Amino acid sequence: MLFNSIEFLLFLPAVFFLYWLILKKIELQNGLILIASYVFYGWWDWRFLSLILLSTIVDYTLALRLKKNKNNLQRKYLLWTSIIFNIGLLGYFKYYNFFIDNWIQLWATFDIKMHESSLNIILPVGISFYTFQTLSYTIDVYRNKLEPTKNFIAFASFVSFFPQLVAGPIERASNLLPQFFIKRKFEYQLAKSGIKLILWGMFKKIVIADNCAIYANDIFSNYNELSGVTLILGAIYFSFQIYCDFSGYSDIAIGTARLFGFKLMRNFNYPYFSRDIAEFWRRWHISLSTWFRDYLYIPLGGSKGSKFQQIRNVFVIFLVSGFWHGANWTFVVWGGLNALFFLPLLLTNNNRKNLNITSENKLFPSIKELGQIVFTFTLTTLAWVFFRSETITDALNYLRLVFSNETFLKLNYLSTIERFSFEIIFLLPILLIYEWFYRKEETPFNGKFQLINETIILLLLLVFGIYSNYSNFIYFQF
Repeated sequence: MLFNSIEFLLFLPAVFFLYWLILKKIELQNGLILIASYVFYGWWDWRFLSLILLSTIVDYTLALRLKKNKNNLQRKYLLWTSIIFNIGLLGYFKYYNFFIDNWIQLWATFDIKMHESSLNIILPVGISFYTFQTLSYTIDVYRNKLEPTKNFIAFASFVSFFPQLVAGPIERASNLLPQFFIKRKFEYQLAKSGIKLILWGMFKKIVIADNCAIYANDIFSNYNELSGVTLILGAIYFSFQIYCDFSGYSDIAIGTARLFGFKLMRNFNYPYFSRDIAEFWRRWHISLSTWFRDYLYIPLGGSKGSKFQQIRNVFVIFLVSGFWHGANWTFVVWGGLNALFFLPLLLTNNNRKNLNITSENKLFPSIKELGQIVFTFTLTTLAWVFFRSETITDALNYLRLVFSNETFLKLNYLSTIERFSFEIIFLLPILLIYEWFYRKEETPFNGKFQLINETIILLLLLVFGIYSNYSNFIYFQF
């Protein structure tokens, strides 16, 4: 079920009404959340509900056994059972065909023909998110940082919590699970802030991302025929498409959770105002970045040890992050590029430099800060070309045409004008102005001129929502 669909528009009020007005006991509310979450997820394909249920049962059982078992070796076996199961589940559905196809291609380079054995495996929506969520639960129990729960309904509700089930934020059990045991009372201010987040998220998705997608898809599909200026436009369109699409989903998820009395972690913090790549990754997909930090980067040694070890750890974290996004070498290259961009900051010990808000207590950025923001956005956009392209060859050709003098100067005015979206040129400044002046707030509805801002956003939503095709969110494929 899509957040930006008529079905969800009917589903959400119905669940909200039952939750607060009919079911007063916490056990009944948890049960409703579990049922609603399974309905929400099963809307795509009910068969994949068995995977969520299986993952839930396995980690629920292993966590209880981890708590009871005091033998260190046996506890390690239990932990590795959880790791192998979750990564194996993810690997089979997400990466099986990728590895088989690459194995066949490898032998083909030696003129050895291997039997085609790829299967038509459908990728379950959100599997990368809920497997990481349950995996972190068993790891935290193993580390004695978390008490396992005996309440299966509460745990199953935590795993399948519908607001953030499909595309995050990837919640830690230490934050979300205890909230299923606290008696919840309707809080007007919390619900109000939730509605504001939903509204802002819908604006970013329907008004910005979906409009950028039309032109970005067209340009990336026909890049061989277009001028360098048009290709630059395409890369910028996609940069804002993926940001507004994904952060829009996160805002809607966090806002929806608040309607039911739950508080989820923030997943985006105005990343395109970052002054370096390190700051960008502290502000982009925060739940995934911190997950890899806590469960992979720090166990590898983190920033301790020699420079070689630090560089190794950085490349591991970025390459794995890239591969997490999808079974394609383009994602691995995207991760590798971000590691390369991060490397100068690490070598000069400047990776923890920009921790405060950009231009804090200033109306406008300084020339230096503006240059840093533009440079960081340029690097990020360059990497997004690999993320968006179908193959590495496509990405390299795309960039070659951008930087080719002949292509750049060969302005095909007709094709450029056709892909020069006046709506987006009008809308992007609105987005950037709002985000800049309210960068200390969650949304533009929390500061000054709330009523004016709400009216503008609602009008834009109504205008563009009429023509929306209710397209999927990008991160559904991950």
